[in-house]
Amino acid sequence: MNEKLARHLGWLGLVSLLSYAAAVIFSPLAYPGYDWMAQAVSDLSADTAPSRVLWKRLSALYMPCGIVCVTLCCITIKDHLNRAVRTGIGLFALMNWVSAVGYAMFPLTQAGISGQLQDVMHLIITAAVVLLSIASLMLIACGGLWQRACPALGGWALAALGLMIAGAVGTAVAARAYFGIPERFSVFACTGFTAVLGIFESRGWERQENP
Repeated sequence: MNEKLARHLGWLGLVSLLSYAAAVIFSPLAYPGYDWMAQAVSDLSADTAPSRVLWKRLSALYMPCGIVCVTLCCITIKDHLNRAVRTGIGLFALMNWVSAVGYAMFPLTQAGISGQLQDVMHLIITAAVVLLSIASLMLIACGGLWQRACPALGGWALAALGLMIAGAVGTAVAARAYFGIPERFSVFACTGFTAVLGIFESRGWERQENP
């Protein structure tokens, strides 16, 4: 692939983050009574959510740009850094694909969990996304920091992993009225890390390898 083109396409990771942030911030305007501190982000895109149309418009660039960015990283990093980092980025790309396809096929039927098969599948997809995210970030952090392949990338991966863990713990222990706050730590951790990968891609992997 043309190196200059690849670097330009890396910025799609940041576009993905901005599209997702716009959807999270502005979709509640079309959802009367939505409480962002208590409700999950996925409630905004549920089948019966009044904000679903606005969510789809604002997040239109989120998945496509994110998928292109992380898939591109898998291709261009194959001769750089080390196996742990490359495997971690591969798993992170797989997580993005599972998220894109899974949530498109099985959105929530309504705010909350109704117990229908579609909602159960949504939860299964969520569990797979979380496990793949944790595994990928751990590998990137290990390869980048402890094996000194790319400490800066490893540090960002560790920060994203910390946000995910904080979000998971927070949603488990927080009162129902504050569920949405820690939940957003988790969802923005991965979207933010996609943007980080895109920025590293735009700078060129060969310039960021430790000798």
